[in-house]
Amino acid sequence: MGFDSPQFWVAVVQIIAIDIVLGGDNAVVIALACRRLPEKQRNLGIFWGVVGAIGLRVILIFFALSLLTVPYLKIAGACLLIWIGIKLLQPEPAGNGHEVAASTTLIGAIKTIIIADAVMSLDNVIAIAGAAKDSMTLVIFGLVFSVPIIVWGSKLVLKLMDRYPITIVIGAALLGWIAGDMAVTDTVTQDWIIHNAAFLQWLIPVVTVLIVIITGKRLAAYAQNRIEPVVDLGDKPR
Repeated sequence: MGFDSPQFWVAVVQIIAIDIVLGGDNAVVIALACRRLPEKQRNLGIFWGVVGAIGLRVILIFFALSLLTVPYLKIAGACLLIWIGIKLLQPEPAGNGHEVAASTTLIGAIKTIIIADAVMSLDNVIAIAGAAKDSMTLVIFGLVFSVPIIVWGSKLVLKLMDRYPITIVIGAALLGWIAGDMAVTDTVTQDWIIHNAAFLQWLIPVVTVLIVIITGKRLAAYAQNRIEPVVDLGDKPR
């Protein structure tokens, strides 16, 4: 894809949206890991934590791009993105789900950030790899753009999602669309679809969007219904 290609700019918009939707948690993890450091060491902790996190993402994205050329791997990645999209629509657990141990040492904080980011970055990496469509330029753009979001964007992203919940739904739908696009461009499906059922190139992404939103919303409603209100009946009369 060249700079004059509409598909290139669509992918750019998708990657920006992915970074915004999935980058907030990483920023929160960094803030939590550094919260007990002395004031002078916090910026160092954030800086080296981000350097380590980005280095880790470069390694993960390299393997992701290589592996996505293996038959059935894009289909597996599509299933992972569907699961991530559904999970994104679930209500936040108590404490916002960020069980991050704050360290009192710079090395400890950096170690915590990198370990947490290794677990949390897989969704971002897979989504960017799917949206980039094997373009290393887009991959690099996605990684570079994620840096300011991770460093400065946590409060902005969290406020945006709190104030406009539709942002989360849009992000989940985007992951569903990319999942469908990955499924139809796998090496075992692409040629057959192009020559026998070209309409599936847009139909399957639409279906995966609906799967993510409908399943996510139903599971979220089920989770909310399981939380029964506690009624204080007071002392029973004797």
